[in-house]
Amino acid sequence: MTEIERPDGPSAGRARPFHDFDAIYASGTPPWEIGRPQPAFLELANAGRLVGRVLDVGCGTGEHALMAAAIGLEATGLDASARALVIARNKATERGLSVRFLEHDALELAALNEQFDAVLDCGLFHGLEDDERSRFVDGLRASVPSRGRYYMLCFSDRQPGDWGPRRIRQEEIRNCFADGWTVESIEPTKIEITIDPVGAEAWLASIVRT
Repeated sequence: MTEIERPDGPSAGRARPFHDFDAIYASGTPPWEIGRPQPAFLELANAGRLVGRVLDVGCGTGEHALMAAAIGLEATGLDASARALVIARNKATERGLSVRFLEHDALELAALNEQFDAVLDCGLFHGLEDDERSRFVDGLRASVPSRGRYYMLCFSDRQPGDWGPRRIRQEEIRNCFADGWTVESIEPTKIEITIDPVGAEAWLASIVRT
């Protein structure tokens, strides 16, 4: 995984580590930063599916943590990019919202020693390597109480082409969350991105901690 933009775009031919998110934000606005919540997550919020303490893991510039705070929930955003978090904190100030933003490795969630009733993940899981997935799920298991929920938006194997992050199959999700979780639903949806008005084919997974 090296590039998040289309291979025929302005960055064609230049490789960079997928996890070097500070460099990505330093070079401009990434395609996943659409300046508003993803519609699939906004629908969850509007339907009252988010409750209690909410964690936006891999929050980027914080739109989903800010969304949770705007409906009165205790919200935390977590990301490894200091540059993205500066933007997120500025947004919170401008909007008059109280959100805690933490610079922290998403693979070390257990180190927070905290529990969250709902975890939102837009685009983190599909960027993980195989060996990182188990570490991430272990951290989630430690951070979500029984009956808590993890909501994930990820690129799906229904997306054509080979640009962008890896595509995820439903069975991969089910296999990763086979121990200590119930996969409640995996539904086809879209991830909105700035480089394609149609968006990208995605899965919205709702996964319950048992």
